[in-house]
Amino acid sequence: MSRFDPRLEDLPEAFPVFPLTGALLLPRGKLPLNIFEPRYLALIEDALAAGRMFGMIQPDARRPAGPTGAGLYRIGCLGRLSSFSETEDGRYLVTLTGLIRFGVTNELEMRRGYRRVRGDFSAFTADLGARDETPVFDRAALLQALRDYFAHRGFEANWDAINQMPDDDLVITLCMVCPFEPPEKQALLEAPTPADRAQALVALLEIDTHQGPRDVAGDAPTRHRAS
Repeated sequence: MSRFDPRLEDLPEAFPVFPLTGALLLPRGKLPLNIFEPRYLALIEDALAAGRMFGMIQPDARRPAGPTGAGLYRIGCLGRLSSFSETEDGRYLVTLTGLIRFGVTNELEMRRGYRRVRGDFSAFTADLGARDETPVFDRAALLQALRDYFAHRGFEANWDAINQMPDDDLVITLCMVCPFEPPEKQALLEAPTPADRAQALVALLEIDTHQGPRDVAGDAPTRHRAS
């Protein structure tokens, strides 16, 4: 087994989760995290000592809070720490690389202040499969929707870099970095296939572009909030 390409049978049955509003991790995506809260410093330390894996999941405002914190969406993504550094002021700067989505079977007792779940990967085994380089969407349509979206939002972009990105990387990166609302991020995570995710991404870009003028003061990207 490669450390970076685990087999299904090598994945943990129970693992820590980092609940973070507005943060999306997808299989093969790379999510940078700035860790400073004591409970999440403890999570990183424990993950480094045990397979370097933990899950990202969003709090779900529709679910009631429980003894361990805010209600959670029922699907998240397991990732592996692929880079790690410590700052002079005691923070951890890490990159989490997405491996496979999971369904939450049940939540477990907290450990050192962080939350833990038992996960079910059975519905998402295709996430561990070989990367398919065959285009699964209309790239030209996506790029046009992206240009319109960036113009509407007033964003600047490095189009040379975007044009050079493989299809899979392009969709994953855009899904993770575009400031969609948390339910929209969750819909992208739960899309059954990469083709479905690409179609959902184009739809979200087009919907946002055709909305009315935005209040710039109230239109900052969603702030990530840990729960």
